[in-house]
Amino acid sequence: MKPNLRAFLLMLMALVGASQAWAVTGTVTSGKIDPLPIAIAPFIAAPGAEPDSAAVSGIIANDLAHSGYFTPLPPQSFIEQIGNFDQNPNFASWQQVKAQALVIGQVAKAGDKMTVAFKLYDVNTQAFLAGSSFTAPAKLSRRLAHKVADMIYNKITGFAPYFDTRVVFVDESGPKDARVKKLAMMDQDGFNPRTLTAGKEILLTPRFSPTSQEITYAAIGTEASRVFIYNLDTGQKEIVGDFHNMSFAPRFSPDGQKVIMSLESEDGRDANIFELDLRSKQTRQITNVPAINTAPSYSPDGTRIVFESDRGGAQQIYVMGSDGSNQQRISFGNGRYSTPVWSPDGKYIAFTKQGEGKFAIGVMAPDGSGERILTEGFHNEGPTWSPNSRVLMFFRDQPGESGGPQLFSVDISGYNEQQVQTPGFSSDPAWSPLLK
Repeated sequence: MKPNLRAFLLMLMALVGASQAWAVTGTVTSGKIDPLPIAIAPFIAAPGAEPDSAAVSGIIANDLAHSGYFTPLPPQSFIEQIGNFDQNPNFASWQQVKAQALVIGQVAKAGDKMTVAFKLYDVNTQAFLAGSSFTAPAKLSRRLAHKVADMIYNKITGFAPYFDTRVVFVDESGPKDARVKKLAMMDQDGFNPRTLTAGKEILLTPRFSPTSQEITYAAIGTEASRVFIYNLDTGQKEIVGDFHNMSFAPRFSPDGQKVIMSLESEDGRDANIFELDLRSKQTRQITNVPAINTAPSYSPDGTRIVFESDRGGAQQIYVMGSDGSNQQRISFGNGRYSTPVWSPDGKYIAFTKQGEGKFAIGVMAPDGSGERILTEGFHNEGPTWSPNSRVLMFFRDQPGESGGPQLFSVDISGYNEQQVQTPGFSSDPAWSPLLK
């Protein structure tokens, strides 16, 4: 039996509470909810906006469905046809189709501008829950739909929004032993994919700035290893570090003013973590240990850094102060740990874990407690957080000569794992902050 909205909220509160408890005890390895049935009435179209209205309501339904917390009901089942945005719904007809929440909306166009308005109702109590309107250039109609979906998701679940975002990734093509790797970007739902670089270099680990629509990435050419910053709005890229020894895993600081990375030693035996100030272009060494220290990620407040190191004989996760002080190992399970990344809310560290022939994506608290595996398979790697800290995206390599990496996402509860569609093979995803 599907829950009503109040029961859904109570169940959601229990799930969130359980999720927090898992981070302490580590006794639960997965979560599941019964998605809320929601009716998204076909949006009313002002003259000239007919095709756009159908697309907008479809995008909203797709966003909510992919979150795992909603089941959009099929429009062909609807009894009432909403023809006036200002009319009160006939809630009995929506109860009859088992809807627990109802969205009505309208789309209007004026010149090159589009306005999308919506209202959200609790069907059982007949209460108005939320409503708003957004205006933007018509070419940004998908973003308008994502913003509406974000408000609905936030109002009902209480979770911060994440639909109006982008994902950068490495687009891979060609035979397995000679892959061409290009920087690419798409909307978080897989639409609007486009490549950003020509594939003349070996491109690694693109990462978003927390404060702007810029990314940093490492590129290995024929003569040098370089760290770039690419401005997604202007298409301009800048070399911020040109190193004769190898550089790996650059990532922005929370204020966007520094980039932290791993640099290989002169003899190639070790790698340590360095911080590059983007204004002064000065580097500061943070670790100085004869080992491979790499994949650094700042805590959201910038006071701590999580990283991986094989100083104990195998890859493990360590945490230290941003000045390199108090370096402590926090991973102690069976297997090797890598690619740690701090969640935007600071509550978790996501990681890749390898052991017993499997690669898993998991989370733990910043002190190492509450380790929890969300998904495992042949070769999972490279988690990245949605800006609301509720969803992880990662890539999974497929076995065989014809196989290649694909992107997947999973809710932090371990529920709702699904493939993210991309044009071809794809790896190393990185999630943007919310767009403005």
